[in-house]
Amino acid sequence: MTGSAPPQRSHYLPDFCAGHMVLAIVLIVELTALIVTLARDASSVAFWTDLARTSLFLIWIGLAGQAALCLARRRLETLPVAAGAAAVLGIVCGIVLIVSEVAYRIGASALLSGGEMQTLFPREHFAFIGRNVAIAFIVTALALRYFFVTHEWRRNIEMQSRARVHALQARIRPHFLFNSMNTIAALTRTNPVRAEEAVQDLADLFRASLAEQRTEITLAEEIGIAKTYERIELLRLGERLKVDWQVAGVPQAAIVPSLMLQPLLENAIYHGIEPRSSGGTVTVTGEHANGLVTIVVRNPVPERAAPRDGNRVALANIRERLALMYGTRAAVKAGRFDDEYIVTLRFPHEAENAHR
Repeated sequence: MTGSAPPQRSHYLPDFCAGHMVLAIVLIVELTALIVTLARDASSVAFWTDLARTSLFLIWIGLAGQAALCLARRRLETLPVAAGAAAVLGIVCGIVLIVSEVAYRIGASALLSGGEMQTLFPREHFAFIGRNVAIAFIVTALALRYFFVTHEWRRNIEMQSRARVHALQARIRPHFLFNSMNTIAALTRTNPVRAEEAVQDLADLFRASLAEQRTEITLAEEIGIAKTYERIELLRLGERLKVDWQVAGVPQAAIVPSLMLQPLLENAIYHGIEPRSSGGTVTVTGEHANGLVTIVVRNPVPERAAPRDGNRVALANIRERLALMYGTRAAVKAGRFDDEYIVTLRFPHEAENAHR
């Protein structure tokens, strides 16, 4: 018997306790005040007075609503989507009702009766409150719909990207696996100790490549995976392969997508070193400046070599995962320059504890 799927929770709601939400609330409030004031079709002189009065009134509602939603945030996140939306609507409309009632009673108090200030307050009790609650309900419902659609869109993109990450993690060229196993088999007869080390390196590489628990790791871990791959390829290519690592200046705690550097090293060896009878050097350099990490992988381009399958899949995958993690702050550039093929990765430095 198949159990029913658990209800989706209200994790799409933003963090109302975050500082940037104050700015968002103020912008929404001012936009609403402007729309309401324009709808009243006041004269040019009364327009600014009406706008100021409406803005002040809505600012109190907006900030009070944010404070209430901040206090109820943990409880709201445990509710199903429909119940969470209803709770948010109830909280906002309740605050609007209370603030509207207070504003009306201040305007109707004896202290302000008969003075010029009385013109700034409403005269119709229930119409004033009902209109404010209706406007709050509509604006909040639209905002909730926007939050939900944006959250679902991001979740869909993340799921697609995670599927591509797993595909890349499971994608190590068959020729590499077969060649590595053949090399290890030969070493078992000539150098059993080195063969045992190679088996351990191969196991470590595949453990890192096929692990699905983590799609983001530190740069130090990613460099370690790439160096493990290098040691295995050295068994096959020997002195034909040299890798010059110049990455001492990069922040080791920077967060990157897993399997970001190893496929670039694999492509550099496969396309640049293996076809050359004399081999060559793959250079990996890294630097950190102005809050950005830059990693460059370059390899020589063979002059006469049969064309091989391109590395567009790996590059496109890395570019997309960096863009998903860092947006427009990340960049991937690749191309041939003279007798070298150069790939450049650039992304902001973000420590592990700050990212999670």
